[in-house]
Amino acid sequence: PVPGVRLGIAEAGVRKVGRKDLTVILLDEGSAVAGVFTQNRYCAAPVQVCRDHLSHVHASQADTHIRALVINTGNANAGTGAKGLADARATADALATLLKVKPQQVLPFSTGVIMENLPVDRIVAGMPAAIADAQAAHWAKAAEGIMTTDTVPKAFSAQVVLSGQTVTITGISKGAGMIRPNMATMLGFLATDANIDAGLLPALATDLANASFNRITIDGDTSTNDSFMVMATRKAAHPVIANWDSADGQALRVAMMSVAQQLAHAIVRDGEGATKFITI
Repeated sequence: PVPGVRLGIAEAGVRKVGRKDLTVILLDEGSAVAGVFTQNRYCAAPVQVCRDHLSHVHASQADTHIRALVINTGNANAGTGAKGLADARATADALATLLKVKPQQVLPFSTGVIMENLPVDRIVAGMPAAIADAQAAHWAKAAEGIMTTDTVPKAFSAQVVLSGQTVTITGISKGAGMIRPNMATMLGFLATDANIDAGLLPALATDLANASFNRITIDGDTSTNDSFMVMATRKAAHPVIANWDSADGQALRVAMMSVAQQLAHAIVRDGEGATKFITI
């Protein structure tokens, strides 16, 4: 568990009945969030909404923070035009209403079949159950909840001591096909309670992705929904990390990089049809 993060999973029936296909990640107030997304020009609606919401939060100073992420599987909401954008926004709006936060404080993610409209009503109907299920210990359940063609859930955790305080880094990822550098058909969510200056997070997310998810390939295909999010709840009691030159900063960066790379490796090992793991 990462202090300041709770995860809840529900069955919304997005594509199949009886499948855990809706996940919410709830962040305590004051958390900092940054992300890296697909470079595909044909990016899906949730990627566009996430970019918009993150730019809004980063522009509005410290009084607005991302408070929740909502992830559905079964439907990627890609290639769905103006309706897809409206559906992605409606998903974020609905969760924001339930949590009593601003819509821009919610980031929506979708993964699954492309070119089909998102069943927003089913996703919204499943939100109360996902919120009620939210617990700090539900990382493993969330790793299952974001799977599509994956055969195994992917989750890793590490701890590091910074100025005498134990800090936790935990992450989950999904992906097994349409994987190549510049992101892939993958989602990754990495959280820590380390007290990191929020201004460091965007570059950190890029650096972590460039040394992990952007160095893997399975079949040479990029996709439309790829997203890697880095979250810092800043709950730990160590002095704030304002740059990476300090001993604490370097130790944290190494630990976060290790977890990101394990999450990326796990995607390759689960590659559709893969029988070998090759490092160059």
